Amino acid sequence: MDTRSTALLVIGGGPGGYVAAIRAAQLGIATTLVEGDKLGGTCLNIGCIPSKALIHAAEQFEKACHYAQDSPLGIHVESPRIDLAQTVRWKDGIVTKLTGGVAALLKKNRVQVVSGWARIIDGKTAEVTSGAGQDALRIVCEHLLLAPGSQAVALPAMPFGGSVISSTEALAPQALPQRLVVVGAGYIGLELGTAYRKLGAEVTVVEALDRALPAYDDELAKPVAASLRRLGVQLHLGCTVQGLNASGDAVRMRNAQGEESALPADQVLVAVGRWPRTAGWGLESLMLGMNGRAVRIDDQCRTSMRNVWAIGDVTGEPMLAHRAMAQGEMVAEIIAGRRRHFTPAAIPAVCFTDPELVVVGRTPPEAAQAGLECISAMFPFAANGRAMTLESSEGFVRVVARRDNHLIVGWQAVGRNVSELSTAFTHSIEMGERLEDTAGTIHAHPTLGEAVQEAALRALGHALHV
Repeated sequence: MDTRSTALLVIGGGPGGYVAAIRAAQLGIATTLVEGDKLGGTCLNIGCIPSKALIHAAEQFEKACHYAQDSPLGIHVESPRIDLAQTVRWKDGIVTKLTGGVAALLKKNRVQVVSGWARIIDGKTAEVTSGAGQDALRIVCEHLLLAPGSQAVALPAMPFGGSVISSTEALAPQALPQRLVVVGAGYIGLELGTAYRKLGAEVTVVEALDRALPAYDDELAKPVAASLRRLGVQLHLGCTVQGLNASGDAVRMRNAQGEESALPADQVLVAVGRWPRTAGWGLESLMLGMNGRAVRIDDQCRTSMRNVWAIGDVTGEPMLAHRAMAQGEMVAEIIAGRRRHFTPAAIPAVCFTDPELVVVGRTPPEAAQAGLECISAMFPFAANGRAMTLESSEGFVRVVARRDNHLIVGWQAVGRNVSELSTAFTHSIEMGERLEDTAGTIHAHPTLGEAVQEAALRALGHALHV
């Protein structure tokens, strides 16, 4: 067995792993990265990027269908149709371009990339097998960085296979199912369920809790629920799935009263969450401290073993690519001798439903639960000129600030394209803005961002346009 030595061994080539490897190499650390599948991880290959591509294609098709019926803009088209195979090829082309870019960046920065599956032997050693009949490679390191990501959660009563799919298969459809049942009304289920509905499928969503998007407060979730109803998506809330029927063409569902019924389904998308990927690669040999299924880390991403680090989804919530990237960059700099701690003031969360949702910092209920006396104010997009020109005046921007000193502790928004406001929201909280700072900043007109200024003005008691 060949043996290779390196200063830093990164297991996992997703956003956290590849960013850590690039930054470490830039700082002069000999770095080796091991990835068993494709560079870019879940995010680039079967998550963030392909899902947004499919969502965009679905939006454009739905818009064309709308114009085929009636358009206040005076635009008329005839008999729009979608070539799903071409859509998938377009989506795959974006993924290929981005993953190729990651590979080029790693090569440019002289990161040694090893294709294969790593298995941990101890805190300083891992063995990598390619699965292609080649001999295993042993890699010895000074620092070990764990970045294996996460995997979709399967239901015991409905394991993946056949007509039961995860988000991975949903992002590469060979054909559009006539009837799709989505299990789980979280952001993954609703993003993909909405896209499939816009592409023409009949979509039914089953959620065990009593409302859609249960991780978001009710004011934010209501516009999304209203949009789902307009699109014709059927929602069954407070219901649980019991599995497929005997013929496999329907989902057995039980409501809160214990009554059972069957939902016809050509395909079932199970989107009930993701788990840290901790099994099958020898992690248990390290006997690390754990928080349930997740690896326990401190504010420098150190695990309970010296010089073993962990970042991203394997460390638990929030499972967000941008969190993993920030952690990876930090770990590389700490190993290089710099003083860093992972203490962000806020991490933005975006839901690409229709309309989109953004949450940064504390919501009003969270602020109250934390014992903060806060004021909050929202500015509706119905009073925003740019939203009107985009034919999307539903939704709002909301600010949450301490009552005593007006320090902003949270921003939320729901509406078309509000994902692009997330940077301003995060920057505002990270820099310690007060309501007066935002209200006194000149915002370009006409933009959706004007609603940010107006929300701050309203919180101060002198909104101008509502």
